[in-house]
Amino acid sequence: MNSCPLRVAVIIGSTREGRVGDAVGKWFTDRADDRDDLVTEVLDLIDFTMPAELPEQPTPEMKRFARLVDEAEAFVVVTPEYNRSFPASLKQAIDTAYDEWRAKPVGFVSYGYRSQGLYAVEQLRSIFTELHTVTMRDTVAFNLLDGTPADVDGQGQAVTTLLDELVWWGLALREARAARPYVC
Repeated sequence: MNSCPLRVAVIIGSTREGRVGDAVGKWFTDRADDRDDLVTEVLDLIDFTMPAELPEQPTPEMKRFARLVDEAEAFVVVTPEYNRSFPASLKQAIDTAYDEWRAKPVGFVSYGYRSQGLYAVEQLRSIFTELHTVTMRDTVAFNLLDGTPADVDGQGQAVTTLLDELVWWGLALREARAARPYVC
């Protein structure tokens, strides 16, 4: 068995003023960092300057984001639900990379009111399928009417389940990519 921890990029998808995505992301990474089978790197989209329109040639920030996606072996996307979808900032970031996503697993931590961000997750699943990723069945989801993750108990098992799935798929796909390049 490979003893090298899985490199997981935790992508904070909201860039709105007053967002809670950074707090949700920190709550999640604090739990993920307790494990010795993975190492996390937070990619907070607020720290990237992405152009409003995709230019013909990628900007240095777009190249930096794509390089970080390429270096990661798995992803956890922290997303709010805005109007039954996910934020435009997240779609712009996803579209910045293409081949870099392939043959890697993606998990989701979502939040919103009542629906817990699950409409956003369902839309993201179809996008990530198009990018040849494997999305995890189980998610971590919060209803903000109940408070922020720091206020809510009972999500520990959801985090464990998501990370167990992500590590299994991440290690399996790592070995598969090493055995033969992924092409389609």
